[in-house]
Formats: sequence, C-alpha cells, structure tokens
Amino acid sequence: MKFLLSIFFMVSALVLNAQSIHSFKVTSIDGKTINMASFKGKKILVVNTASKCGYTPQYEALEKVYETYKNKLVIIGFPCNQFGGQEPGSNDEIVAFCKKNYGVTFPLADKVDVKGDNTAAIYQWLTQKAKNGVLDATISWNFNKFLLDENGKMIAYFPSNIKPDSEAILNYLK
Repeated sequence: MKFLLSIFFMVSALVLNAQSIHSFKVTSIDGKTINMASFKGKKILVVNTASKCGYTPQYEALEKVYETYKNKLVIIGFPCNQFGGQEPGSNDEIVAFCKKNYGVTFPLADKVDVKGDNTAAIYQWLTQKAKNGVLDATISWNFNKFLLDENGKMIAYFPSNIKPDSEAILNYLK
C-alpha cells in the first residue's frame, strides 16, 4: 500500500508540474508580448532558429507549413546564438533577414538561450519531463522542434534533421 501511495504522489507531482505551454508569456522580437494562452485551440510548433546555420533553409518549409495549416497551427521561432554563433544579429537584422530571404510571417520571439545557466523558462519547460510531463530533450543545435497540442500539452520533439514539412510532423496536422 505504501508503494502504491508513493507512486500516486510521484505521478501527481509530475502532473502538477506539467502545466501547459499556455501559462507562458514571452517577449516577441519586436518587444511586444506573445501570450501562449492566445493559441488555445491550435497546435504550436516551437523552433530554435538561426540565420547562419546549415539548417537555416528550414525557414522556407516552416513558412510553407505555417501558411498551409495556420487555421490549426502556430509556429513560433526563437532565435538563439548558442550554437556556433550562428545568430549574431540584432532583432531588427533577424527580422529583415527572415522576411527578405524566406518571407517569414509566423511569430518570432526575442533571442533566447535554449540550454545552460540562462535557459529561458519556456525552454526549461520544453526540455524537462519533470516540467512538461512527457519527455526530456537535449538541444544540441539549431532548428530543434517541439510540437504541442491544442491544449498546450507536449506531443513530440524533433531534432534539427527532421524538416518542418516531413511526414513525421505533418501527420500530426492532418
């Protein structure tokens, strides 16, 4: 009986920590607030991005997926300069690059850290099973993707090499 109670309390603790992504507000690249609660009812794809990376062309597929599924999906790019210094630009430079080269219209957040001592709170939640209730993920490069359901709960994690328009991701959107 004590064993079962212990398991119950551990599972309860995980569930309590696993609030949805909808509880977060982040700063947008233009200094405004992105309230994740405003995306209730849509899936959310969170991606750490960079402008000078071998995966940077994924911006094109991200925009295409966003345009195709925008009635049920929002994509949020989080620029990050932690991997090879591949996002050195200012917010204005990042926005200009994304619009000019890839026609990006999906929301972009302010530049953040996605690992280490200064990890943004939203990325702590995304990468720690103890917080999101589903998975642990180690971000080791740019263009890692986290897919969340309409209730803001974690569905899946995809590493850099999984393209945004791959069946692995699109199957969740059909």
